[in-house]
Amino acid sequence: MEINYLGEQLIPGHLGNGFVILAFTAALLSAVSFLFAEIRSSKLPIESAGWKKIGRLAFRVHSLAVLGIVATLFYMLYFHLFEYEYVWHHSNKSMRTRYILSCFWEGQEGSFLLWTFWHVVIGNTLMRTAKTWESAVMTVVSSVQIFLTSMMLGIFLFEYKIGSNPFTILLRQHPDFSGIPLFQNPNYLSKLDGRGLNPLLQNYWMTIHPPTLFLGFALTLVPFAYAIAGLWKKELNGWQRPALPWAFTGVAILGTGILMGGAWAYEALSFGGFWAWDPVENSSLVPWLTLVGSAHVMLIHKNKGQSLFTALFLSLLSFILVLYSTFLTRSGILGDSSVHAFTDLGMSGQLLIYLFFYILLSVLLMSVNYKQFFSGSEEESLWSREFWFFIGSLILLISSFHVLFNTSMPVWNKLFHKKFAAPDIAFYNAWQLPLATMLAVLIAMGQYLKYRNTEIKEVLKKLMLPFALACLSTLLIALLMKINTVFFVALLGASLFCIFANFNYWLVILKGQLKNAGASVAHMGFGLILLGVLLSTSKKEFISHSNADKDLSSFKLSNGQNNVLLQRKDTVQMGDYYVTYTGKSKSGNNVYFNVDYFSKQPGGKLNYAFSLKPLVQINAQMGNVAEPDTRHFFNKDIYTHVTYADYSIQDEKNKNAAENENSQNFSFSPGDTVASSNSLIILVGLNSRVDKKKYGLPDSAIAVGAEFKILDVNKKVHMSYPVFAIERNQIVPLPTEIPELGMKLNFWKVDPEAGKITVAVTVNAADKPDYIVMEAIVFPWINILWTGCIVMVIGTAMALVHRIRKY
Repeated sequence: MEINYLGEQLIPGHLGNGFVILAFTAALLSAVSFLFAEIRSSKLPIESAGWKKIGRLAFRVHSLAVLGIVATLFYMLYFHLFEYEYVWHHSNKSMRTRYILSCFWEGQEGSFLLWTFWHVVIGNTLMRTAKTWESAVMTVVSSVQIFLTSMMLGIFLFEYKIGSNPFTILLRQHPDFSGIPLFQNPNYLSKLDGRGLNPLLQNYWMTIHPPTLFLGFALTLVPFAYAIAGLWKKELNGWQRPALPWAFTGVAILGTGILMGGAWAYEALSFGGFWAWDPVENSSLVPWLTLVGSAHVMLIHKNKGQSLFTALFLSLLSFILVLYSTFLTRSGILGDSSVHAFTDLGMSGQLLIYLFFYILLSVLLMSVNYKQFFSGSEEESLWSREFWFFIGSLILLISSFHVLFNTSMPVWNKLFHKKFAAPDIAFYNAWQLPLATMLAVLIAMGQYLKYRNTEIKEVLKKLMLPFALACLSTLLIALLMKINTVFFVALLGASLFCIFANFNYWLVILKGQLKNAGASVAHMGFGLILLGVLLSTSKKEFISHSNADKDLSSFKLSNGQNNVLLQRKDTVQMGDYYVTYTGKSKSGNNVYFNVDYFSKQPGGKLNYAFSLKPLVQINAQMGNVAEPDTRHFFNKDIYTHVTYADYSIQDEKNKNAAENENSQNFSFSPGDTVASSNSLIILVGLNSRVDKKKYGLPDSAIAVGAEFKILDVNKKVHMSYPVFAIERNQIVPLPTEIPELGMKLNFWKVDPEAGKITVAVTVNAADKPDYIVMEAIVFPWINILWTGCIVMVIGTAMALVHRIRKY
């Protein structure tokens, strides 16, 4: 019997689906039209112009359709149309309105749409600026839009599903939910709330980081499209000039997006840092590294005609690596190795077709033009700018290959049926540290070198002062901060040399002018980033240490020795501070734990210094998420997060209730240990020789006693002897209490076949201790890192403006 559902808004779905079909069709027409426009351009210019007009019109229709998709999806999210699975899956009514943006791109369909939107912006800009390159470049851009919009089609071709459409999948029709009784109710929407947004994404960084990152990904398409156009048109020496500003724009935007991700991780995640070499982090870093190399090599070729093959290869590779990263993060293959990866929506095949199409296209065009890459090229001088730019690009390529190969470990495991473990942070650092050191040295000296050839004595003379300052500073910092690892000292010296050399270049060579100073400023920022990373991570200090008198083994912490247990009102020394946990409070879904820090004065008096409030976001569906709190100083950060706590907030009116409602049942075999809310409970053994008279039991009763050893958080031992008895076929449990812990043990079940007993453990709410387990880390001089990020972004923007003006 057909059910007439009440309140469902199906028109937005039909409208959104219509926009998806229109966007796909218009992109297809645009690609074909621009293709014919380029093919006809040399022999039939009038016909070519006609095809170009059709291509432009089709791309504008495609653009309007994409804007329609965006507007419709925002409407559905804003008005909580939970009849649609995408809306239900990524939002709920209690979510703050400002996080609707995060809901939009949390899912695969929304993130593909965001990527498509940025290509629309770029494509319309190219149609106004590409001039003679327009038809060839827009053929590539439109072809990419065909693939991206196909990811949202949600149609079946025979038995294969093409894309996932957020507008056609109703929650009541979804295979996972179609059979539940709720949808037998015609008015089910009145009782429905959404699943909600991932608590990790409920952060302001997640409203600005993803669009910035995806714009960076989208910008890698432009150098790729110009490179393809150059190979296609066999104009190998002209494509770099229009592509170069776009390449540096991509470097600036994608780099900013990556840095934003690091800031989000530091502020919102609880792993204790800003970079963890997570596969998704690596997937955005690798294309940026190759894009940086591409932009610099393109600069060489534009000025001196050298390194054509490398410029083409890196330009093509950057976009292809974005496609490969898309496959890694969206195919579900990283599900066990990254917390950021998307789940598989059955689009792995499409993603591979998308990837291999552009790999084969690039290989084919490179092969056809291979003979022209090295014809007539001059041998580069050892002391020329182009030679060392090439070496720098080679280092970036090696760095990216190392990261990419190891990030792809799940792929290799699946291909070769292996079970190699994913590399840890130390592994990545060990390989990337020397590469970063070499790169910093090259960046320090690169601008002092001239094209063609340089008198090395002049370069050494100009670098003498920065080198001396770097050596002296390295010695002082290494001694003061006790840095004695050879590789750390080398990176310290290289990063300082990079900073001083580029500052000297701006001050002495450029005479303090800002017009051409973009590269120097960006390079100084890069040196500051390396310096900040080195000092803040190599010398970070855990000031929280496991209490000697507390047992933390029951909490199963991954880094237990660096955690401290704080009972309410107790004061514990941590580093230079004395710390007190004063209690918790709740606001919305967040539970805040107030931790006061005190400094000790010469007379022994403790003075209040500051308070931190690390929090835990309570999310019953997706799991609770701890978020750190950080106190910022000029020379350090004190970073804290809660690793274990009781998140319940006791109502003051009920604080003296005899028992709380959560009596927990635990199953024991002799020797087993379980953790209650305030102690460890160990079953020592069972005793069948119970003194029945002591418990008022008749001789005919059957009785078994249990002996428990209970360790509280102060490692104090308590003994308890509850009894299980059967009298006249009735179970008569005889519980025991431990007043100091407000605990009662009720031994009420025996399973002789399994050799287990069941005991109900109840803790008196009034006596239940309030405590947290916390980790606190000091990051020295981390502000150097954040300052470097800002300086590098500003410098790259300055260089970009200069390039655009020259173009």
